[in-house]
Amino acid sequence: MDTSLTEWRWQTFAQLNGAEVYAILALRQQVFVLEQQCLYADIDHKDQQCYHLCGWLDGSLRGYLRVVPPGRAYAEVALGRILTAESVRGSGLGKQLISRALDEVSLLYPGQSVRISAQLYLQRFYAGFGFQTVSEPYDEDGIPHIEMLLRSPGV
Repeated sequence: MDTSLTEWRWQTFAQLNGAEVYAILALRQQVFVLEQQCLYADIDHKDQQCYHLCGWLDGSLRGYLRVVPPGRAYAEVALGRILTAESVRGSGLGKQLISRALDEVSLLYPGQSVRISAQLYLQRFYAGFGFQTVSEPYDEDGIPHIEMLLRSPGV
């Protein structure tokens, strides 16, 4: 699949329409609940304060993450609910997703560090963007995770 045709949308929750919210929640459920067989409370009342980056390809949501403002999840800006649809994994869409998010975060929150709670197996992927591991592995909903931090320049 040619992911260079992806349409990227950066939106606040208020800018999302009902169909977009439905697509986001459906894809998050597909990846995090069904594929990863993980029962957790996805609707955590943070979405309303977040920015949402959506990658649309052929009319379907294929990549997604949310940017959580400082103080809502961590002291730093956080990237969360990071995912790509199974149909585009290995295509480079995940790299595009993270690169675009970091570009937007640098404009929205200049000089801020960015923290993620990453699945352990993705440590090298995120390290490729400059994230450093800042915790020991821990269990989150039955899946090994680590906290990683992308320090802002001068920190």
